[in-house]
Amino acid sequence: MVAMNGGRAEWIRPPGPIAPGLRIGLLGGSFNPAHAGHLHASEIALKRLGLDYVWWLVSPQNPLKPARGMAPLDARLAGARRLVQHSPRIRVTGIEGELGTRYTIDTIARLKGRFPQARFVWIMGSDNLATFHHWRRWPDIVRNLPIAVVRRPGSALAPLASIAAQRFRFRSAGNIADATPPAIVVFDARRRPESATAIRARGVGPTDCAVLQ
Repeated sequence: MVAMNGGRAEWIRPPGPIAPGLRIGLLGGSFNPAHAGHLHASEIALKRLGLDYVWWLVSPQNPLKPARGMAPLDARLAGARRLVQHSPRIRVTGIEGELGTRYTIDTIARLKGRFPQARFVWIMGSDNLATFHHWRRWPDIVRNLPIAVVRRPGSALAPLASIAAQRFRFRSAGNIADATPPAIVVFDARRRPESATAIRARGVGPTDCAVLQ
């Protein structure tokens, strides 16, 4: 998989180490701003799912969210990197901009094509699972890679009520990265109440969230 830059083809570099069999969680979103809830979910996923790394895919613009109020991509990347500066197994990347993808299904296809040796797992909060059926070609996302859902405050029951739960069977968390899709696992942990919406309402900028750990 290559990206075009001024008419010149360049290989897309991975955000972190890549090798056959590495288990890598993908946490996508606007990160507007990144906060301790993102960090907590990633650390829990690393531990519970036996992942080697988690890549934070900072989206240039989430198609389901308005552009108004969205901080510049560079600012959101900088804030996320500050937040994970002491977490070497979490890598922050704006690779979707390099790939030229807008929708999750396209990002997944490009990443799997570019890094076929990795075993990817999509990570999402239970609040996102509640609206997952609005994502473009969401059943194809489920069929393309395992999904791990972290229960979030206010949406703990979403896994039971979601359309995804009605269509696909959930399974236990063991070796989810090695599972053949469709494979969805829901796991619980100490729940963090942070949300990007609430943080923005408090006037915290996208590069100031390292203080929120």
